[in-house]
Amino acid sequence: MKRTKVTQIYKKTGNLRAVQLLLGHAKMDSTVLRYLGVELEDALAIAEAIEI
Repeated sequence: MKRTKVTQIYKKTGNLRAVQLLLGHAKMDSTVLRYLGVELEDALAIAEAIEI
C-alpha cells in the first residue's frame, strides 16, 4: 500500500494495529516510524498524555 493511503486509513480510524496488519509488519515501531513519520517513544508519550 502507498504511504498516503496508509496514513489516511490511520487518520480515519485511529487504529494503528490495523495499519500494522495491513502492511504485514511484525513490529509496531516499524509501522509507526516508516509510515506515520513518528518515533515510537513520541507516539507513546502522546498517548499517555491524553486522559480518557
